[in-house]
Amino acid sequence: MIPAKYTAVVFAFFMSMLMAFVMSAVLTLLNLGFIPDFFSRWMRAFLVAWVFAFPAVMVLAPIARKIVMKLVQPPNKPGEIR
Repeated sequence: MIPAKYTAVVFAFFMSMLMAFVMSAVLTLLNLGFIPDFFSRWMRAFLVAWVFAFPAVMVLAPIARKIVMKLVQPPNKPGEIR
């Protein structure tokens, strides 16, 4: 198992991989259609996208978290009525 202190990095790794995988498929399909070499072009686009997505998630996730925390109401404390 991976130590808990690496949670943010592991999350960024998988989140960036999954998003790059899906988005590169969608954009490759929209731009080229389902052509004979679709899969190889998609995989190339995926790898290029992931190279940029992983560091982007590492940098942007804390910013997104701060924005969300300003927009979302904190949970009620035990015994507190709102």
